[in-house]
Amino acid sequence: MKAIYFMQTGSPEVLQYGDLPDPEPAVGEIVVDIHAASVNGVDWKIRNGQYKEITRFPYVLGRDFSGVVAAVGEGVKGLPIGTPVFGVCETANDGAYAEKIAISASNVARKPDTVSHLEAAALALTGITAIVSIEHTLNVQPSEHILIHGGAGGVGSFAIQLARHLGAKVATTSSAANHEYLLSLGAHKVIDYNTQDFTHCVSDYDAVLDTIGGEVAVRSFSVLRSGGRAAFIASGPKAPLPTRTDVQALRPQVNRDSAHLERIMKLLQSKAVQIPEITTFALEDAAKAHYLSESRHLRGKLVLMVRH
Repeated sequence: MKAIYFMQTGSPEVLQYGDLPDPEPAVGEIVVDIHAASVNGVDWKIRNGQYKEITRFPYVLGRDFSGVVAAVGEGVKGLPIGTPVFGVCETANDGAYAEKIAISASNVARKPDTVSHLEAAALALTGITAIVSIEHTLNVQPSEHILIHGGAGGVGSFAIQLARHLGAKVATTSSAANHEYLLSLGAHKVIDYNTQDFTHCVSDYDAVLDTIGGEVAVRSFSVLRSGGRAAFIASGPKAPLPTRTDVQALRPQVNRDSAHLERIMKLLQSKAVQIPEITTFALEDAAKAHYLSESRHLRGKLVLMVRH
């Protein structure tokens, strides 16, 4: 199979396009012929070595994908060969930048015919992360006020729509170029991070979802009311220590399973959320996608077209 892989960590130039052995399904697994694979912010952090230590090479990146079942392992029921599916790898098992992947059947769900492979790949990991963050970790309630950092990104754009669907009042941060886009997604207030200090724009909020990390994460505690809570998905495996004793710092535990994937499609089909803007690259152009992802100046999702 063709795949994008690297033999050492570094800049996007370490990504190679070439042949790797086809995977075989273990017990409880299926092999999927991948049609589209999503590019996530964590991918370039793994590639440059800052996310985790890589000890096995060649290393294939990619955490979510959409495709068609090509082989079925022992014990798998209800997913015959030819079934369109989309899914998300477990945290320790990347591998979607490739024409094929072996994955547990519990990590995929059926893809509706009304949703393309590009769209399903764009929604998978970002959708699960937003659902777990907004519904489970922060437990956002109707009429609550939430600030979502990085609203134009994949997780942020899904989270804005979900929070609005749940009845919350949503503020978000972005560059000025994305303000109209975010208002169209349902944000009530959009803060230009280039010209405005978000800590001067909102206060006494019930919740914060931070997708940026760094000093933005630490400063977010100041906009919470007493008893407020903040969730962090870009600050490593643990939430940053709060600067106050009267607020909660939470790290969502993103479970990659069929139930959450099915929840994404129910939200989409009920029009609670919409497909994000998608920028596509051919699989062999993954390095170009990484340059764009690493710049953080993007709207919506980046998706690799694995099969044209």
